[in-house]
Amino acid sequence: MGAILSDITEVKVGFVISMPLLLVAALNFVFIPFSFKPITKPFFVFLFLASSLVSYGALMYGVVFDQGMIQNIAETNVSEAASYLNVSMFIWFLATGVLPAILLVDVEIQYPATVMQGLTYRFLSMFVSLAVMLAIAGLYLKAYMSVGRNNPSLAHEIIPANYLASAVKYFTNTYLRKKPEFRKIAPDANRSQNKLKPLLMFLVVGETARAENFAWNGYPRNTTPYTDQLNEVISFNRVQSCATYTAASVPCMFSDMDRKEFDKNKAKYSENILDVLQKTGVDVVWIENDGGCKGVCDRIMTNELDPKEKSSLCNGDSCYDEAMLTNIDEVVENLEGDKLVVFHMMGSHGPSYYQRYPESHRYFVPDCQRNDIENCTDEQLVNTYDNTIRYTDFVLSQMIDKLKEYKKDYDTVLLYVSDHGESLGEKGLYLHGTPYAFAPEQQTKVPFMLWMSPGYIQDRKINMGCMSELATEGDFSHDNLFSTMLKIWNVNTALYNRKQDVFAACQ
Repeated sequence: MGAILSDITEVKVGFVISMPLLLVAALNFVFIPFSFKPITKPFFVFLFLASSLVSYGALMYGVVFDQGMIQNIAETNVSEAASYLNVSMFIWFLATGVLPAILLVDVEIQYPATVMQGLTYRFLSMFVSLAVMLAIAGLYLKAYMSVGRNNPSLAHEIIPANYLASAVKYFTNTYLRKKPEFRKIAPDANRSQNKLKPLLMFLVVGETARAENFAWNGYPRNTTPYTDQLNEVISFNRVQSCATYTAASVPCMFSDMDRKEFDKNKAKYSENILDVLQKTGVDVVWIENDGGCKGVCDRIMTNELDPKEKSSLCNGDSCYDEAMLTNIDEVVENLEGDKLVVFHMMGSHGPSYYQRYPESHRYFVPDCQRNDIENCTDEQLVNTYDNTIRYTDFVLSQMIDKLKEYKKDYDTVLLYVSDHGESLGEKGLYLHGTPYAFAPEQQTKVPFMLWMSPGYIQDRKINMGCMSELATEGDFSHDNLFSTMLKIWNVNTALYNRKQDVFAACQ
């Protein structure tokens, strides 16, 4: 509240007092229509229970419940949702949700004697609420406009209006909007075959990895000791994500649409870069370890890891990312010609960071061996998260080692990019999903790493000194992935944008 009021040149006592009055009047105006006898108790019991969970996420993690967050919740699988459950949440839910709901069910409500009397009372109550809102607006409109302009997230922080409005928007856009005709892209796409060997590429989609915690990008802790030993690795220091949550970021990075023009519904009914590559003869497979590809792999052969499979790398609820390499030789062998394997990692998915790496990779200690991260110290939380980054680096090095085994028969490439970042308590925020307009850079700056075999570098005449300099000094984003993939695979199409190809200046 202090930060909000500090944005106003002259704070009046009346304005401060008017805030709760305005909020109560507005909520009363909106919810009076739900006060009829058949629906009152069921509706408000639902509000008590849902608002309890929403308030926990907002207060403990700084989560903003906009339409994107509702989409995240709707598309989260059971295992992922269970990782957010903890004792603190259960106690909060009982105290602020279940108990008020029980009291509401038990209390006897006196309703008006007649329908007409009830309508009169309700209209009168709504009229008084509207009059209060108009009066406050007349007195302090300038102050409220200032607060709204300087604090755009406030509209998404008023419970229960925030999640109800966002849920209605999500439902409307997802289920009620007319489905567009499926859009095919790059009908002119064709590949140049001016290479000595077939190409084998690993495209690794990271999860919740933020760029600033990678030693490659100047982080003072040794979080990338495994790839650091590989001279061919290039890390792009300044890369912006397309969104702050997986359900939007993954479809966006594979789409031919840039972030500013991206439409998730349009993308859902459109081809993406994997479709283009597949149409030009690349054999593509998607290996899933993060609960779903968000529609990107719908037309691609997909192998999804089973957490219940008996393995030292799976615990029944999730698998360590190493498990994606278990049968990789068989996967590669079953593909034909030029081959692309896409790995969707579990990466640094929170809040159960400690479950993302095995005991043998518990390097930074003390770590936070629990999922109610608000009860961990800052040191424990950062240690746990850094362990996930270090383990990701280990898995990437294993993938590169595997690609090196194929050097006799293939030119090989590995490209790693995360979907979005993560907040670890900076500015009171945890996790991710903050609306992009005011999300901190911890949620929007992501790692982007590239490894190429000597044969590929020589065949494509790539200037590695130029690439290293560009990676250090250039500004990039998920928008670069589409045209960069076209260049890696020598695909010719009018959709190719040289300005968004990271190789263009160095090849």
